[in-house]
Amino acid sequence: MAEKNKNGFRTVGEAEAEEYKIKIREHRLKILKRTAIALLILLLAVIGLGLFMAFRQYGSYDVLSSVQRSDTMATKFGEFQGNIIKYSNDGAFYLDTENELIWNQTYEMSNPQLDICEQYLVIYDKKGTQIYILTKDGLQGNIETTMPIRQVRVAAQGTVAVLMENKRGAFLALYGKDGSNLVSGEIHGEQGGYPVAIALSHDAIKLAVSMLNVNDGNIKSTVAFYNYSSVGQNEIDNCVGAVSFPDMVIPELKFTGNDRMIAFGDSEIAVFEGTQKPQLITEIPIEKEAESIFYNESYVGLVYDNEDEAVTKHLLVCDIEGKVIMEKDFSLDYTDIAFLSNDEVCIRSETVCDIYTLRGVHKFHYEFDRTLYRVIPGGSDLNYTFVLSDVTEKVRLK
Repeated sequence: MAEKNKNGFRTVGEAEAEEYKIKIREHRLKILKRTAIALLILLLAVIGLGLFMAFRQYGSYDVLSSVQRSDTMATKFGEFQGNIIKYSNDGAFYLDTENELIWNQTYEMSNPQLDICEQYLVIYDKKGTQIYILTKDGLQGNIETTMPIRQVRVAAQGTVAVLMENKRGAFLALYGKDGSNLVSGEIHGEQGGYPVAIALSHDAIKLAVSMLNVNDGNIKSTVAFYNYSSVGQNEIDNCVGAVSFPDMVIPELKFTGNDRMIAFGDSEIAVFEGTQKPQLITEIPIEKEAESIFYNESYVGLVYDNEDEAVTKHLLVCDIEGKVIMEKDFSLDYTDIAFLSNDEVCIRSETVCDIYTLRGVHKFHYEFDRTLYRVIPGGSDLNYTFVLSDVTEKVRLK
């Protein structure tokens, strides 16, 4: 029981003090529980919203801005540094998504092709002799070869590898970004193998060459690696290794960085890794003939025909180690399939666009009333740029 002391203040007994402590503790626990419940509700709401957005499907969009263009029938489109590269036989235009001209480059080519690595872009004339080396600031250098060009690859600092044809087989050359010749010479494979494709590492130190050999009716492909650092100087012709693949044609090679290279064959996809002398680390089998193979630096996609009455296709996406990330059936009679810069898969025909996420969600479907040339992701998950015939639209899905 509380009593008053001589100063008039009440004193609290031990039992009453303990009761006060219990009440204060219970009050604090109630506040803590309410706070925890509120935070849990907020967390569940955030997770729910995230799942809703991740699995939501969109069938329309709002146009945020629209700009008219004037193109010819021969115009092709690409994406470079988040902007649009528009090119044809007589020149290229580099435009932002508002259709504002950044630069233009005139040339005369019969079959212009692009290759891009980080900050550098090359435009070259396949079976011709012209090469233009560019960045977002414009022309950095140009090359005129003395032999017809088969393939060109550019590195991250502008070094260019060129595979050319000559009467005796093939000729390979490396050029600086200003067009200066660095290395050149004839290239021959084992037992007369003929080079069909090249790849250049981002730092331009390693070069891979796919060579095809046909002997007594037997086909064999060999992937050879050349190193132009001090490591390769100790090897004959800078060749630091080669791997052969019997009964396989390898028409395409791609470095996805400095130390990883992918070989795309007709029966498997081979992945090589190594800082100086790349080694074969993964083989991803192609179980039957693939209709399409596409890739970026992290993933490989394959499309197979399901051979069913509904005429559906089967989409398979793997990571570089061969792990299956996503599988999906679709029925669009497509003309192009590719990874967008945000890793989404874009499947399109002339007027129809389907976008899938790596979770397998069919995020977007739309049928346009005009030709769709290009889809470029914007600054958020719902913002895109559609490059359509005669118009560029910045949109937000809804």
